[in-house]
Amino acid sequence: MELDACDLPAPSPLPGVPPRALQPPGTVPTLAELTTLRVGGPARRYVETSTEQDLIDVVRDADAAAEPVLVLGGGSNVVVADTGFEGVVVRDVRGGIAVPDASACAGVTLTVPAGTPWDQVVAYAVEQGLHGVEALSGIPGSTGAAPVQNVGAYGQEVSQSIAHVRVWDRARGRVRTLPLVTLAFGYRSSLLKRSMRAADPSDPAAPWAPTPRYVVLDVTFQLRPGTLSSPIAYAELARTLGTSIGGRAPLAEVRAAVLALRAGKGMVLDPADPDTASAGSFFTNPLLEQAAADALPADAPRFPAADGRVKSSAAWLIEHAGFSKGFGAPGPATLSTKHTLALTNRGAATTADVLALARQVRDGVRDRFGVELEPEPVLVGVSL
Repeated sequence: MELDACDLPAPSPLPGVPPRALQPPGTVPTLAELTTLRVGGPARRYVETSTEQDLIDVVRDADAAAEPVLVLGGGSNVVVADTGFEGVVVRDVRGGIAVPDASACAGVTLTVPAGTPWDQVVAYAVEQGLHGVEALSGIPGSTGAAPVQNVGAYGQEVSQSIAHVRVWDRARGRVRTLPLVTLAFGYRSSLLKRSMRAADPSDPAAPWAPTPRYVVLDVTFQLRPGTLSSPIAYAELARTLGTSIGGRAPLAEVRAAVLALRAGKGMVLDPADPDTASAGSFFTNPLLEQAAADALPADAPRFPAADGRVKSSAAWLIEHAGFSKGFGAPGPATLSTKHTLALTNRGAATTADVLALARQVRDGVRDRFGVELEPEPVLVGVSL
């Protein structure tokens, strides 16, 4: 039986603890050392910031000097050129979780610095009996990156739990609070991400790349107390939990099930498993106009999208275009042996190796189905 939200104790804050060991002073690492795909050359300059003001100052000073800026979180959704990055790489190493409002009946508010590893937030929410992000367990990267990409998995998206995001607005030169409605979330998209990819007539510097116009400082979530999860919205997860779509399960069981499912697909970081040396899903699921969806084979997955288009499965298209798990072996870059959406570094791959494989897969899907797959990671100094 689920406890009534008003009967649950208020959660305790999680102290600020740096999420990773800091680099020795003066060290300039390669991007291969800072990213989960383990490719990419050196940064021209590298800075770690442990306060909000330091982060703002580094970005503001670089912008004033017309120096390219790459604000890096966990490095899990980025592919950087073999030549490296001719600018400053900034890594926010702040951590912790604050609880500014714990009135259980109205929900619980958490404010999290951008540098906090995302899975720490999910683990904390589950431990404290707060639901809304449990299906996002095991996603690598930082909390600040989560709203940029509107990360999602197993029927949940982070946008469903965000109240607002505080940012440094590089165009206006000031801190702003962007509420949920302003963030304009979509499938793996947001106002933050679109500022990297689309020109803005009101902003002569747009598009901002490879870091958005809006540098995330912290994210505020609104979660609901309870001993059970949010309604399960993904069939594979429902089957694993022995429930149905719309059913609910104990929070800890949902987290454990999601971690197991992700691990089975090589989507939980493990230094001993080369299938996890990836940027996660390399391609997004395509959003198709109805005519393009109708042209797919009858057994191709189709799901209604919010904007009236039809979402299909990139993994299904890749597999049915002739690219099986492990495709590319024994090369240095291959598809994961567990999941065709992940392009992996088998230990000696370069960025050029990864992109050559990505182009082969993209072109094969286009030739077979007429669907152009779009890369999910941020590409820095390279193009597909």
